[in-house]
Amino acid sequence: MSMRCLLVDDSARFLEAARTLLEREGVTVVGVASTGAQALAQAAELAPDVVLLDLDLAGESGFDLASHLARAVSSVIILISTHTLDDFQELVAASPARGFLHKSSLSARAIRDLLRQEPGSPTA
Repeated sequence: MSMRCLLVDDSARFLEAARTLLEREGVTVVGVASTGAQALAQAAELAPDVVLLDLDLAGESGFDLASHLARAVSSVIILISTHTLDDFQELVAASPARGFLHKSSLSARAIRDLLRQEPGSPTA
């Protein structure tokens, strides 16, 4: 199954590493964004299947951006962070995101596993 992905993170190093990893694993990274405005514009233009969205974008809230994205596009949103899920479990559950992945667990398989789960199920 082909998957088209938009990466949203304020770290250029992470964007490059994540893009390389995911593309090596068969995910098509259709774009990258480092701000909320870029993410909204690219998501509307590129219509990715999945948006991987960092919780903290240099002072912008990933939770707020997830809400804006959910109203603007039909992409599945997955929140990502270096913080653990325990730090944000209630906020993740209340968000429109499908779930959460720790950045160290990011892989095509982890994304696909999360996509197979029912919305609201426990996440990685």
